[in-house]
Amino acid sequence: MRAKVFGVIGLAILAAHGVFAADLGTIVVSAGEFDRKGTPTRFDLPKDVGDGPFALRDEAGAKIPLQVDASKRACFVLAELKAGQTKTFVIEKIDAQVKGGVEATKTGGVVDVSIGGKKVLAYQGAKTKPPEGVGAEFERGGYIFPVLTPSGKLIVDDYPPDHRHHHGIWSPWTKTEFEGRHPDFWNMGTKTGRVDVVGEPTASSGPVYAQINAKHQFVDMMATPEKIALNETWELTIYSLGSADGKYRMFDLLITQTCASQSPLKLPKYHYGGLGVRGRPEWLGKGDKCKFLTSEGHERDTANETTGRWGHIGGLIDGELAGVAILCHPDNFRAPQGIRANPQEPFFCYCASQGGDWSIEPGTPYVARYRFVVADGAPDKAELDRMWNDYAKPPTVAVK
Repeated sequence: MRAKVFGVIGLAILAAHGVFAADLGTIVVSAGEFDRKGTPTRFDLPKDVGDGPFALRDEAGAKIPLQVDASKRACFVLAELKAGQTKTFVIEKIDAQVKGGVEATKTGGVVDVSIGGKKVLAYQGAKTKPPEGVGAEFERGGYIFPVLTPSGKLIVDDYPPDHRHHHGIWSPWTKTEFEGRHPDFWNMGTKTGRVDVVGEPTASSGPVYAQINAKHQFVDMMATPEKIALNETWELTIYSLGSADGKYRMFDLLITQTCASQSPLKLPKYHYGGLGVRGRPEWLGKGDKCKFLTSEGHERDTANETTGRWGHIGGLIDGELAGVAILCHPDNFRAPQGIRANPQEPFFCYCASQGGDWSIEPGTPYVARYRFVVADGAPDKAELDRMWNDYAKPPTVAVK
């Protein structure tokens, strides 16, 4: 009897301190056919649960951060679950959000993102200043730079001397036709096309992810007056993977492009253009200075103009390997998309135009999704295959 009374009093004290609050139901997560580890997992929270903050509680009583957006779309990181297994979590409304997570700090048009006080990347939402002596036509905003590994190694370059129009991670088109003209939105030195940032980005922080939303315009400089060919939005989501933060940085990029008028943007067959990644300056040159690996096992000498579910670009930094894998979502147009693995430059590109002529038509947006996995060390093909499965075929969640 005495123990029972103590238990009731103890529960009351815990509740008063916000250790737990009202249970709002349960979810059952099914791994499906793949092993899961550090997997961002999403589900729709019931609309009638009210406002958060929320958390999940597992069978052992441990709390897992749960982030819920305005539409009640919830996201958490599934630490581990073997293929064929299920796991049940209780949804809780809590007094204060679990500490930690991803911090996005906006200064004007630039958004810096950090995890645990360590910088992960920055979105450059304003035109950046080129190196001295470089023409104003090369000024560019609307790209990701820098990108850092968990140990702090910078793995991308900006305004490299051999290609001033290369910028960290960016997404212009090269060979195009628009109303009979041929603007090049990639090679800015031609002064035929450019990509402008529209307004300032929005940014939010959270216990599971930070999100950046930005708008761009593809401007046909050959038209008189200049004319907008495409409107583009970026949704950039940067995750905290909990215990895996020391090993990986992971972020998703959702690109949506729509015609700005009733004129299509025609895209003839071409070997590059689309999503680009420019690697470190030390990786420039032939041979093994820059290392490529694809899901199909291709390396630098054979990867160019192949297709792959994922591709990795990396190299030595201060004597140690580091790099980034780019995972191509299976819903993307022409997935697995064509790969440009430059034989001399540290440059990787996913290019739908390698598959032949196509176009972005009025009323039909072009949507492309990519996941980036940044890590120190050499790429692990089996691990990247597992991560691609997580991305392409995520665990299923049933809300009870």
